[in-house]
Amino acid sequence: MTPFRHLYGPGPTNPYDEATAALGEPLLGHLDPLFIERLDRTCDMLREVWGTENTRTLPLSATGSGGMEAALVNTVHPGDVAVIAVNGLFGLRMADMARRCGAEVITVEHEWGTPVDAQRLLDAHPAPQLYGMVHAETSTGVVSDVATLGAAKGDALLVVDAVTSIAGSELRADDWGIDVGYAGTQKCIGVAPGLAPFTISDRAFERRVTEPRSWYFDLGMLGGYVTAGPGARTYHHTAPVAMVASLEAGLRRVLDEGLPAVWARHEEAGRLLQNTLEERGYELFAAEGSRLAQLTSVRVPDGVDSAAVRRWLLTERSMEIGAGVGEFASTVWRIGLMGPNATAESALRVADAIDEAVAATR
Repeated sequence: MTPFRHLYGPGPTNPYDEATAALGEPLLGHLDPLFIERLDRTCDMLREVWGTENTRTLPLSATGSGGMEAALVNTVHPGDVAVIAVNGLFGLRMADMARRCGAEVITVEHEWGTPVDAQRLLDAHPAPQLYGMVHAETSTGVVSDVATLGAAKGDALLVVDAVTSIAGSELRADDWGIDVGYAGTQKCIGVAPGLAPFTISDRAFERRVTEPRSWYFDLGMLGGYVTAGPGARTYHHTAPVAMVASLEAGLRRVLDEGLPAVWARHEEAGRLLQNTLEERGYELFAAEGSRLAQLTSVRVPDGVDSAAVRRWLLTERSMEIGAGVGEFASTVWRIGLMGPNATAESALRVADAIDEAVAATR
C-alpha cells in the first residue's frame, strides 16, 4: 500500500478531502448531459477563481505545462515578436515554447530570486505582439506584479503563468489586463495533477486564434465542446471525466470557504513558516517584499547536505520538500504550503522536521 506523504514540496500538494472523494464517484460519459452540467459548473467556478468573465474559461486536459503550450500555440504566429520575462525556470520554458512557435523571442533576464520589472519588458521592444510573464515563479518562490504590465501593454497580448498563484494569491485576470492565462490543479486548488485551468479573452481569441499548429489544443475546436449551447456540444476528445469531477469538488471547497479567506489562509501559513525559519537562523532565498507565501525558498545552510536532508524527511517523517532548480539545485530548498496544507500546523510541522533532519544528517 502506498504510504501517506506530507507533500510540502513545490507541487503536487495533498488534495482537499472533497477532491479525493470525488475521484471515486461513478463515471459518466463525456457527452452525458449530467457531465456537461458538471463541466459548465466547473467552468463557472474557474471564472471566479481567475477573476474573469471570459467565455472561453475551461479545464484543459493537460498539466500546467500543457496549458502553457496551449496558450502559445494558439496565439503566437511565425515572425511575431514575443517579449518574455525570465526570472526562473518557467519563464525560460515559456520563451522556449514561443520560439518553437516561430516567434522572435526577446528574453528580459532577471536575477533568479527577484521579481519581474514591468518597465524593462515595456522598454525591450516598441511594439511586440505578445508579452509573457510568470505571476508566481515556482522555481524561486517569487511573486511579480502583473497589473502594472497589463495596464501598459498597449495592443500586445499579455500571457500569464498562474500555476502556483491561482486559488492561493489574489488573481484578477480582467482587472489586470491578462489576455491569456494558464494554471494547474495540483497546487493551491488542492486537486491532483492532470488538468490545466485556462482562460482566454474574446479579444485574444478573435485576433490571434486562426489555425493553431496543434490539433489537440486548438481552442476553436475545444470551444465547440465547452461553450456551445445545450444539445449542441461537439465531440473533440474524451474528457478526463473523473478529474473534472475532482476539480469541481476542489473548487467548491475553495469557494465555500471564500476566495479572500483562502488567500489569507495561504498568506498566514506561509509567513508563519518564513518567520519561523528566519528566527531559527535560516536564510530565505527570494527577495524580501516579493516572497510567495505558498512557496518558500530557503538557502541550504553551509555544511548541510541538501539531498540527505530531503531523504531523511521522506524516510523518517514521510514528508516531501523540494530541491532548488538549475544552479541552485543543491543550495536551495523549496517548501510549499498549498491547498489543505496552508495551515499554521503544517508550517510548524515542517519547520520542526527540517531542524530534526539537519541535526540528524550533519
